[in-house]
Amino acid sequence: MKAIAVRPGTPDSVHLVEIPKPSIQTIDNGRGVLVKVLRVGVDGTDKEINNAEYGAPPPGDDFLVIGHEGFGVVEEVGDNVHELKPGDYVVATVRRPGNSIYDLIGTSDMTTDDIYYERGINLRHGFLSEYYVDDADFIVKIPKGLKNVGVLLEPMTVVQKGIHQAYEIQRRLKVWKPKRAAVLGAGTIGLLAALVLRLRGLEVVAFGKTVKPYLNSDLLEEIGAEYVSTAETPLLDHAAENGAFDIIFEATGYSPIVFEAMQAVAKNGVLILSSVTGGNRVVEVPADKINLEFVLGNKVMVGTVNANREYFESGANDMAAAVLEYGEWLSKLLTHPVKGLENYEQLFEVLTNGKDVIKAYCEVATEAKAAIN
Repeated sequence: MKAIAVRPGTPDSVHLVEIPKPSIQTIDNGRGVLVKVLRVGVDGTDKEINNAEYGAPPPGDDFLVIGHEGFGVVEEVGDNVHELKPGDYVVATVRRPGNSIYDLIGTSDMTTDDIYYERGINLRHGFLSEYYVDDADFIVKIPKGLKNVGVLLEPMTVVQKGIHQAYEIQRRLKVWKPKRAAVLGAGTIGLLAALVLRLRGLEVVAFGKTVKPYLNSDLLEEIGAEYVSTAETPLLDHAAENGAFDIIFEATGYSPIVFEAMQAVAKNGVLILSSVTGGNRVVEVPADKINLEFVLGNKVMVGTVNANREYFESGANDMAAAVLEYGEWLSKLLTHPVKGLENYEQLFEVLTNGKDVIKAYCEVATEAKAAIN
C-alpha cells in the first residue's frame, strides 16, 4: 500500500513509499482494528518534521510515515474487540504508552519519560497511508453526523486538554466562574479554542495580526466572538481599556506574546500555552512587575500538548454540540483538500505556501472506495 513518509534527519525528504498492508494479527491480544484511512490533516508539526527539526523512525526502519490527524472507517476487528465494528468512523489517538506511572494509568500525554512514542511524529508510523492497524484502546468512535469534520478531532483535543486542565486547576478556588476569555491566534487551534469557550458560555475576544475582514475573523464573529487585530489594537491596550481576562488561550506560535499575556490575565486567572516553539528569541520584559502580579493575583500558567483518550471523547462531544449550535461552521475550517497520497508534493506546497489556509488535509480515499476494498 502507499504511504507518505520522510527520512528523519534529512531536510525536505517527504516522498511516497510502498509498504505492506497491516494485519490485525500484529496486535497479539485480539484487540486489533484495521482502519481504512479517509482523511488526514497536516499542520506545522508535519512541516517541521520534513524540515528535519525533530522526529525519529520506528526501530528497524529508516523512514517515518507521517500524519497524526487521521480519520477513517473500520474494516476489520479482532476477536476481543466488542466496542467497534466494521463501518464505524474512527479517529486514533497519537501518543502511545512508555514506562512512567502516568503511561501505566492511561495518561501517556503526561509521561515523565525522556523517550516518547507518537504516531506520525516519533518512533511510530503515522496515518498518511491507505490503512493502519492499532489496538482498540487507542481508537475512538466518531458519530456518523461528524464524518465530514472528524479530521478536526486531533487538533480539537489540544484545546480540550488545555481548557479542561484550567478548570481542574481552579478547583483550588472552591468557586471559579470565568466570564471573559481571550484567544491569541486565529489559526485552526485558535478558532477551535474560541468555539469551545463559546460553547461554555464565555465572552470571547480573539486576537490575530491580520486586519479584518477575512475568513477567520468572519468565522469568529459567526459564533459570537469578537475579533481584534493586534496591528490596530495591541493585547495590553485592549486589556487596559476593557479589563483583564479570566482565561487566555495562547495559540500563536510566537513566544514573546506569552509575556504580554501574563500581564493581561486577571486575578485568579489562567493562561494556557499551546504553542510549541523552537528558536532562540530573546525579549526584554518587566520581570519584577509580571512576577509580583502573578504572585499577588494567584495567577496560573499551564501548557497543553498532545492528549489522551479522555480528550478525544470530550472533543467529539463538543464537535457534536457545535454542529447542533452552529450548523456547518466546523466544515468551513476545512479550506484546502488535496486528493490522493500520490499528490504529496502538492499537499506540502499548500501547507508551506498556501494562501488563506485554515486546515489543509489529504483526501486519502472516498467513502465509496473504502466500502468496496
